[in-house]
Amino acid sequence: MKRKSWALLALLAAGVIVLYTFASDPQQNSHSNNASRPETASTTGPKKLGNHQEHKLKQMMKQRDMTATERLARLDAKRHVRQLAEQYAAVRKSGETPSYARELQKDHGQFLSIIWVKDGQERETKAASYKLDQKEQKQLRGYLQYARKALQRKQSYESPSFPQDQPKYYVVAEPSGQGQSGMIAVMDMGILKRVEEHQDKNLRLIPYPKEGKYKVESIHADTLKDMTVKTGHDNEKASHYYENEIVVTFAEPPSTEELSRMTQELQCGQPKRIANTYIFRSETMDMKQLKHYFQTKWKPNYVEPHYLYMTNDNLSMNLTDESPVIPNDLLFSEYQWNLPVIETNRAWKLSKGSDDVIVAVVDTGVDLKHPDLNGRLLEGYNAIEQEEEPYDDVGHGTHVAGIIAANVNNNEGIAGMMWGGKILPVKALDNTGAGTSYSVAEGIIWATDHGAKVINLSLGNYADAQFLHEAVKYAFDRDVVLIAATGNDNTERAGYPAAYPEVLAVSATDFQLQRASFSNYGDYVDVMAPGESIASTYPDNQYAALSGTSMACPHVTALAALIRSVNPDLRNTEVMDLIRSNVIDLGPTGRDKDYGYGQIDVYAALSAAGAGDSALQLWPQAVQRKINQILDKHK
Repeated sequence: MKRKSWALLALLAAGVIVLYTFASDPQQNSHSNNASRPETASTTGPKKLGNHQEHKLKQMMKQRDMTATERLARLDAKRHVRQLAEQYAAVRKSGETPSYARELQKDHGQFLSIIWVKDGQERETKAASYKLDQKEQKQLRGYLQYARKALQRKQSYESPSFPQDQPKYYVVAEPSGQGQSGMIAVMDMGILKRVEEHQDKNLRLIPYPKEGKYKVESIHADTLKDMTVKTGHDNEKASHYYENEIVVTFAEPPSTEELSRMTQELQCGQPKRIANTYIFRSETMDMKQLKHYFQTKWKPNYVEPHYLYMTNDNLSMNLTDESPVIPNDLLFSEYQWNLPVIETNRAWKLSKGSDDVIVAVVDTGVDLKHPDLNGRLLEGYNAIEQEEEPYDDVGHGTHVAGIIAANVNNNEGIAGMMWGGKILPVKALDNTGAGTSYSVAEGIIWATDHGAKVINLSLGNYADAQFLHEAVKYAFDRDVVLIAATGNDNTERAGYPAAYPEVLAVSATDFQLQRASFSNYGDYVDVMAPGESIASTYPDNQYAALSGTSMACPHVTALAALIRSVNPDLRNTEVMDLIRSNVIDLGPTGRDKDYGYGQIDVYAALSAAGAGDSALQLWPQAVQRKINQILDKHK
């Protein structure tokens, strides 16, 4: 602690009231953990690659995610089938059909067929979607025969995925332990196609969003000149906007008469509104005509395009025992490399989170019925369809939410970073994974007004939209910690909202603590977190492995929530300083373009926040607030 801070404490002890602010300098107070850093840690990030090389690397990353997802799906299915076999063995009455199989199929659409096998007799429960063509049926019959023979030998069985050219299905079998009986399941592997399409967009392997579908135009992020996005690589330079909409902010809201005149002259319906900002949509005028109309006739504060934004995942103390906590979640030990590498397991000895801390996930929504998120979700908001629930029809938001707060130690799926805490799901991106500056801003404001203390923004664009920035400042001024992903184009170009000064910008590292090949970088990056093949929850009660800065971002969001659980008196700026100051320093000493201040260290940050002891790093600020409270009472 600095000498002046100790002097403050001495003065306080003598009864002298002094107001003093201890401003933490992240560079001076950086927690460098080079001694424990793996030897493979890079001192420089990936260089800018040519279009072909970058595309090839991203294709490899996508294939890795699909392979990991298939392994996750198989392990999860095997567990369910084993449970079914064990429960079936407990059924004593001849011919009785356990109801749990149908219940399982209701919530787990990947179970196309469940077959009970007992002493040569079979009973099957089929899902409505169970339809195979003749070629697929022929392959299935062969694999079912192998499964039956395995049960006769009291052995487990898993078939390859088939058809080979486009895998859709596989067969899994587990013996019951009693005679030649057990369970066989025919599994749907459609999740692989969903992950492939998801990552084509998330890693910008394809032009996204496609122009024309939503009357979308693209402009160069620097020159604002029109451009055409032909390849996924072109997204790096492009910002997308609705061609027939405009965002207008007035000094004062227009009167009813003025609004009526605007809608008549534009031949449009009633505009959407947040405070003094309006979104006008015209069927007869494009963005440039709309802009000219408002600038010449109404003199607003500012006018800008309606930009699209796209997807870029109770206290417990025991300070004497630093052994890591190993949860029993099925997929943790084998697949969740990301949590131990940022010291999450050790940090759980300091805090597991508090239900008083609400974390908003402004994204594509969340699977509201996922068993690994049961009890963790609050009633959220849908900024796309206000009358609908914020249900995830993409998968991105569910994956982000699971990284933050999937149930821990429940023998199911993955472990989230927070054992306690609540997720506030806010759907601001539609079923293509894209949303507008209006929907994202609306989501941020709604979350702020409904108790969010931390907001995750795994989305972005290269356009600096003033309207969105106003929403960010609205949340920041109300003490919300905002965390955003930087983007997946391996570019130094600043992405928004991550580059706003009120937001903590997060880029991604890989297994070796190097900057991930796809991750954006630059002077605005604050910290790094794991973002390569991250296992998490996925819609329809499934699990998937995805890569992207979108997956790195929720690690930092969860850390911010844990800090606010340990020390709820800290302001948002103090929480952000703690995260920046307590890192595993990667690359050159101190802050750099590739790694920001470094990769987050959950244990170090919670220790500095005061878990189990006084928050030494920020104690003078806490004292100052106590003094201010006393003074306020006696005014």
